[in-house]
Amino acid sequence: MNSLAGIITEIRSDEHFSIVEIDANGNTFKSVIIETPETAPFLKTGSSIKIMFKETEVTVAKNFSGQISLQNKMPCLIKGIVKGKLLSKLILNFNNKKIVSIITTGSVDRLNLKENDEVLALVKTNEITLAPYE
Repeated sequence: MNSLAGIITEIRSDEHFSIVEIDANGNTFKSVIIETPETAPFLKTGSSIKIMFKETEVTVAKNFSGQISLQNKMPCLIKGIVKGKLLSKLILNFNNKKIVSIITTGSVDRLNLKENDEVLALVKTNEITLAPYE
């Protein structure tokens, strides 16, 4: 599981859902959660929060330009690639934090990914889990 530290900067709620914005070292992350500040006391603007997401939920784009609905974007440098027959593990550097992405080996080959390539790691808002720091 990938994990980053952040600070909640904004919370917008409607009924039982919230969109939570988090600043993680100058990068904005957004998470859609089935909680509100009334049901989850750790949801407060200014609170320290743990941002978590699975390695299999990290999409990678190379030479990306244009618009996309994915809002969680992390400019990364590929630090390592472990190629398997079907799947490959990418070790990424995001603001001196390690992020791991698991993608198909076919995608690694098609994108011609190599160590030290600059890529954009992307995660959907509904794939981001939040937890309080204890």
